[in-house]
Amino acid sequence: MTFITENAGTIIVAVVVAIIFLAIVIKGIKNKKEGKHSCSCGCDGCAASEYCHKTKD
Repeated sequence: MTFITENAGTIIVAVVVAIIFLAIVIKGIKNKKEGKHSCSCGCDGCAASEYCHKTKD
């Protein structure tokens, strides 16, 4: 129990960082399932659009 009380600040920060990380991962998975892409650009004129946004055949 003394370990927890001596390291309460570190534990709280670690939990907050873990929650933020999980939220980002869950949002990324949700966006991928909905067909959204990570870039927010208009890919019509992008030279690399054929590589990053391949169409399903």
